Amino acid sequence: MSKETLRFVKMHGCGNDYIYFDCFNQTIADPEGLSILLSDRHKGVGGDGIILVCPSETADGKMRIFNADGSEAMMCGNGIRCVAKFLYDTGLCRKKHLEIDTLSGVKYCDIIEKGGEAAAVTVDMGRAELVPERIPVSLPGESVVDRKIAVAGGEYQVTCVSMGNPHCVIFGGDPMELDLEAIGPRFEKDKIFPNGVNTEFIEVLDSRTLKMRVWERGSGETMACGTGACAAAVAACLNGYCRTGEDITVRLRGGDLVINYTPERVLMTGEAVKVFSGEVKVSSTFSKVAGLGTESQGLKR
Repeated sequence: MSKETLRFVKMHGCGNDYIYFDCFNQTIADPEGLSILLSDRHKGVGGDGIILVCPSETADGKMRIFNADGSEAMMCGNGIRCVAKFLYDTGLCRKKHLEIDTLSGVKYCDIIEKGGEAAAVTVDMGRAELVPERIPVSLPGESVVDRKIAVAGGEYQVTCVSMGNPHCVIFGGDPMELDLEAIGPRFEKDKIFPNGVNTEFIEVLDSRTLKMRVWERGSGETMACGTGACAAAVAACLNGYCRTGEDITVRLRGGDLVINYTPERVLMTGEAVKVFSGEVKVSSTFSKVAGLGTESQGLKR
């Protein structure tokens, strides 16, 4: 069985790690299957999924995200910062102000440079969506803010937001005390969320600081979630815990993100870090499910 060698870069933003492929100069035939194969932390490279950095006819580059279970995501806040870093550092687009196309539309990124490389990125994530059917969440009304609902086998006060993907935000005590492995999947698969949901559990530390733990659809618990941090800050402002137009620090398991929310846009600032680059040999004919055993693997770092 013939094999092909694919070049990749492992990167992370606040510990939210993905495997990035330059699709300007190589072709990825089966990204769904490749994500399942390589995301495995014991038999693959290890990551929350893979991200393809592709050419775009309307922007400086295009991002496609595939979760660890092979499903394609609409948006990834930590991922887009790393895509901006990838485009800038590799010279594919050496611009301080980048436009990156996603399934959630074009996002605008400002590079914060250090030593000739992108060290951090500010992303204009656009407007937060609050209309239930556009999130989507199967609830009536113009918005879902601090609403008590029956979900995931219990009753919770929730605020629902879309940042290009659906989020359910819950405020309470220390989220580190939760059994997230038990409760997270119940939110993700609850029938009230027709497309699944990312769930953020938030402790308000003060008017400018939030502590967050997240369960992401398709990936499970992750070290950080950029769109989730944005949703948390939006929800905190809507519930009166924080003020619009002020920087809000969201403390995640993998690091901090700074979010600034107004009704017109949400700005997210955080690190973008290269871990290592390498090559992986895969069967040129592997499918989404079959042929993903050890024979198709040949990881080189």
